[in-house]
Amino acid sequence: MRNVWFVSPHLASLEALDLLGIFVFALSGGLAGVRAHLDIFGLVVMATITSIGGGLIRDVLLGDTPPAALRHWPYLAVPAIAGVIVFYRHPQIAKVRRPMLVLDAAGLALFTVAATRQALVSGLNPAGSCMVGVIAGIGGGVLRDVLLREIPVVLRSEIYAVAAAAGAVIVAIGYSIDRLNPFWMTGSALVIFGLRIVSLRRRWTAPRASDTPPVQ
Repeated sequence: MRNVWFVSPHLASLEALDLLGIFVFALSGGLAGVRAHLDIFGLVVMATITSIGGGLIRDVLLGDTPPAALRHWPYLAVPAIAGVIVFYRHPQIAKVRRPMLVLDAAGLALFTVAATRQALVSGLNPAGSCMVGVIAGIGGGVLRDVLLREIPVVLRSEIYAVAAAAGAVIVAIGYSIDRLNPFWMTGSALVIFGLRIVSLRRRWTAPRASDTPPVQ
C-alpha cells in the first residue's frame, strides 16, 4: 500500500486539507448526535459517517475498492477523535458557529471538485462525474440525516447541493476543453465556496413547490 504521507509535499498538503475537511464534517456530525442524545459510541459513528460517507460512496461508484478511507488509517482516526472531542466539549464547539460554517463550505468545495475530477479522469461521462462530485460533497450529511430519521437538510432548505453542482459543472467544462489545470480547479472550488457563504449571509434557499392541500 502506498504511504500517502511521504509521496511529495504537494500530495501531503492535499492530504492535510482533506483531513481538515473531514475533521470539520465530523464535528458537525458529532453535534447532530448530541442533539439526538446519542451516547459516545453513537457520536463517534455519526461523526465518522458524516465525514467520510460521501467519499465511501464515491469510491464504490468509481470502482476504487476498498475505499481510500478504509485503506488509510488517518481517515478513520480523525473523525473518531472529533467525535470524542464533541462528546466532552460540545457546548464550546456549538458556540463557534461562524468559523465552522466557513470551514464546512471549504470542505464541501474541496471534496466536490476533487471527486468530480477523479470521476472524469477515470473515464466517466461529464453528467455522471458531476453527480459523483455532488455525492462526495453532500453524501455524508445525507447519510447523517437519514440515520437520525430526518429529511436531509440539503434537500429541503439550504443552497448546499446547488453550490456543489455548480462547481462540479465548471470542473466538467474545464475537462471538456482541456483546461482542467490547478487554476481552473481552484476557481471551481471558489465558486462553490462563494455560493455557499453568500447564500448563508443572504439566507438564500432553492425554490420550493407551492403548498398543496393534504391528500384525502
